[in-house]
Amino acid sequence: MSESGSVSGNVSVIARFLEEVINQGRLEQADQLVAVDFVELDPLPGQQQGREGLKEVIGMMRAAFPDIHWVVDETVASGDKVVTRFTWTGTHRGTFLGVPATGRRVNVKGVVIDRLVGGKMKDSRILMDNLTMMQQLGVIPKP
Repeated sequence: MSESGSVSGNVSVIARFLEEVINQGRLEQADQLVAVDFVELDPLPGQQQGREGLKEVIGMMRAAFPDIHWVVDETVASGDKVVTRFTWTGTHRGTFLGVPATGRRVNVKGVVIDRLVGGKMKDSRILMDNLTMMQQLGVIPKP
């Protein structure tokens, strides 16, 4: 099996995607790491499918949280799948999912399951603690 399709190669692709594309905002790097026909299995409202749709969502997140930073808390990989438990932080400086900037910091935990084909992300399912994020933004009251 080539390095690009190996378990360690797949983990490396995800690590590069998180660091280069999300943390550094180098959206053009997604062209090397994400399949053109990428599928988001749990898309955000209005999210288009494909690599370009993913780049648009990341651009929107980076506009809303310019200092966004993702940290990998745990990675488990087997075959063509990489499961990443993560925490991302950022300061809400722009509109996000219809919520105007609040200036508040968020600390969001989640898990993403990525499937890779030929060394590129082919599909993804992401689950984040959106309730806590909305509480941190002041949109939903804390209990």
